Amino acid sequence: MLKIDSKEISSIIKKQIERFRKEIDIKKTGTVIEIGDGIAQIYGLEDVMAGELLFFPNNIYGLVLNLDEDIVGAVLFGPDKYIKEGDEVKATGRVAEVPVGEALISRVVNALGQPIDGKGEIKTIGTRQVDVVAPGVVDRQPVKEPVQTGIKAIDSMIPIGRGQRELIIGDRQTGKSAICIDTIINQKKSDIICIYVAIGQKNSEIARTIQIFEEKDALEYTIVVAASASEPAPLQYLAPYCGMAMAEYFRDNGRHALIIFDDLTKHAKSYRQLSLLLRRPPGREAYPGDIFYLHSRLLERAAKLSDDLGGGSLTAIPVVETQAGDISAYIPTNLISITDGQIYLSTDLFHQGVRPAINVGLSVSRVGGNAQIEAMKSVAGRLRLDMSQYREKEAFAQFGTELDRATQRQLDRGRRLVEILKQDQLSPMDVEEQIAIIFAGVRGLLDEIPCEDIRRFEEEFLNFLRDKKKNILDSIASEKKMTDSIERDLYQAVTEFKGFFVTSKTREE
Repeated sequence: MLKIDSKEISSIIKKQIERFRKEIDIKKTGTVIEIGDGIAQIYGLEDVMAGELLFFPNNIYGLVLNLDEDIVGAVLFGPDKYIKEGDEVKATGRVAEVPVGEALISRVVNALGQPIDGKGEIKTIGTRQVDVVAPGVVDRQPVKEPVQTGIKAIDSMIPIGRGQRELIIGDRQTGKSAICIDTIINQKKSDIICIYVAIGQKNSEIARTIQIFEEKDALEYTIVVAASASEPAPLQYLAPYCGMAMAEYFRDNGRHALIIFDDLTKHAKSYRQLSLLLRRPPGREAYPGDIFYLHSRLLERAAKLSDDLGGGSLTAIPVVETQAGDISAYIPTNLISITDGQIYLSTDLFHQGVRPAINVGLSVSRVGGNAQIEAMKSVAGRLRLDMSQYREKEAFAQFGTELDRATQRQLDRGRRLVEILKQDQLSPMDVEEQIAIIFAGVRGLLDEIPCEDIRRFEEEFLNFLRDKKKNILDSIASEKKMTDSIERDLYQAVTEFKGFFVTSKTREE
């Protein structure tokens, strides 16, 4: 007969009780009550945060944007056809994050930081929140170092400094993206890491840009964040914030970064789409009331940090598209007021063959000469004044009035300066070569060269300097200012080269 020992049983029960650890697994869940157009309305997530990530069925994530009394409005980062009413939604307790680190350099990623270039997994060291508070006034220092774009018209008259925000504005097909691409290509010799954020562009355009970067070896120091026109609106909305978080990693580690948003017009439209679908009240041009805050909290994160914080910098170049040159429209005026200046591209100049088609009168850099080396500042000081006077006098000359000799001389000088500032795409110039040719133009050394020969003169003169007078270019690069000896040598070099330069008229004779 089986005997049961009560003491043995009680000791086993006691041991089990001692080993027992009470673990409560709390999951915050809600239920989808409405789904469509990439927007989910969820009931039951009482403690969820604004900007928190939600986990939907089929491995689809969403982002909380609306917090109503009983219902949460979220945007989806994937197709909504895999989600139906009644599905369970889990709160993650995390806000939107993106992977950051050196491993991202030379890669193409989507708005969530996932690789889309077919080169395999990216092993990053950590993540950063995509939407953070910008550095305060005390954490910054004035902008005083240049970002050389390699474009003569910009580096001489509308300089960009490390930590600045310079807006590129103009109608479609006026060369806005071309300036951005040239600026990235020109960073090959600098220590700047570039982040190119493509928002709402065609896949073919993004592929062409990446191909240019590869051909020019610019992808070696560039991260491309792509949210194409075929991507859902939430990814287009998130892309610039993700790019900014990746750039901030370098800035906060004492390095220098340049981020380009191409373009924020499409970003604003994607946010307007989300806001209207979330039934937020529309304002001017149907944009929501916080459209200004959308861009200001993004662009304010560009800064030159104080030396106590490592002295790193993050320069932002946003692009915005205008309609028929109207810079007084809603989004352009918002961005003009947020940024430290703008480069305005004119359709009329573009059709006249002036490339880049920069309108000097409407373009401005609020940092000015602080973002130029001394040599460029001294040479280009008169250039902007000469150009604006030329544009003014050119308008009068069109009426066919009699012009005095001084005015005629100003017009002739202006036409030559316009030719000097013309530049082919994908051919950025070193700053010392820019200084050499602008010096020749503003000092009147090219006044007797026919206008149609100026471009050829520039090309042959720079080749002459590289081959025979390289010491002059080296002196400008090392000294960074125009000493009397450099000016004298440069003057003699221009005079010497003019002596054997053959103009087109001489050739015909």
